[in-house]
Amino acid sequence: MRDETMPDDATMTAATTNWTDAARRIAGEIAGHAARHDAEDSFVAEAYALMKQAGLFKAHVPAELGGGGASYAEICEVVRTLAAACGSTGLAFAMHTHIVALAVWRRAHEGAPTEGLLKRIAAEDLVLVSSGGSDWLQGSGHAEKVEGGFRITARKVFASGSPAGDLISTCAVHDDPETGPTVLHFFAPLKAEGFRSLDTWRTLGMRGTGSNDLEMDGVFVPDAAISGRRPQGAWHPLFHAISMIAFPIIYSAYLGVADGARATALALVRGKAADDSLVLSVGEMETEHVACETAVAEMVRIVETQRPGPETTGRTMTLRQLAGQAAIRTVERALEAAGGRAFYRSAGLERAFRDVQAARFHPLQEKPQRLFAGRLALGLDIDG
Repeated sequence: MRDETMPDDATMTAATTNWTDAARRIAGEIAGHAARHDAEDSFVAEAYALMKQAGLFKAHVPAELGGGGASYAEICEVVRTLAAACGSTGLAFAMHTHIVALAVWRRAHEGAPTEGLLKRIAAEDLVLVSSGGSDWLQGSGHAEKVEGGFRITARKVFASGSPAGDLISTCAVHDDPETGPTVLHFFAPLKAEGFRSLDTWRTLGMRGTGSNDLEMDGVFVPDAAISGRRPQGAWHPLFHAISMIAFPIIYSAYLGVADGARATALALVRGKAADDSLVLSVGEMETEHVACETAVAEMVRIVETQRPGPETTGRTMTLRQLAGQAAIRTVERALEAAGGRAFYRSAGLERAFRDVQAARFHPLQEKPQRLFAGRLALGLDIDG
């Protein structure tokens, strides 16, 4: 039965849909499932069904291409709202959304031929999966040239949302006889022959994202599906665009986790005798929360006003580091403020504490980010 609180196709337009309100309604539904998915290491299937019903997977596709016409800032707010209720839902949705956002941005600002993909996302309500966690500059997997295309052999890790996914955005390395190791970028249907999902997602936190390993055993990718080629290991314009566009969306999820932990802690301590220790812990929590919120807002502003390039990447990655650290500290202070009650699973704070730790592990991690910032400031080659 259709949930009457969700917008139908006739109302899902940029003019009539408040996407944050839609996300709030979904958040209210999924909050009760979050602890179970965490305990069971199970995928947030109910959340994905509700998001698809509400049109969120195509919300950022331009209205003229059949999508919802949500702005970049709106989609970041949606991710944040979902993650406050269920970190796994927010993060998994972010991984779909940043692929859509890159295609939208490149069409608008570079004239890139992404219109066909965006129309398909809208018309078929596709769910996209990224292998970025295993692929960064080096790429992974082997691409063997065969007649009409390539055969791909690879194991892709951190494939968030893959239990509900339709297409994966991924890459593999081809040892080109003329240009040397070349990373090939492409989309592939997850139902293609040779794909296998491995039940590997047993983790500290974000247990409901369904980020299982995906095995590609001779998956055929036609020549026409190769959307980009680049030298292995070096910074490329595509990765400056990815850095600028993907990470504000991803770190909106961690801001959302911090939002949820903050709200829980305040609800637990209100009415409690406010000694200096409690007041100080709450004040520190508030300070870290504002720092996280400010860093994410600045990342969003960069997307709306700047162009990709080494300097933009350097600033975005610095802000990504600050946002992640502040999100972690917000949740830590929330636990301190709540005291012993935070130690119980029923409070939800220990889950937030585990979920927010994942903020450490996206590119560029702390030490590579600092090396990038230092090389940029000194005028050195960022490829080292």
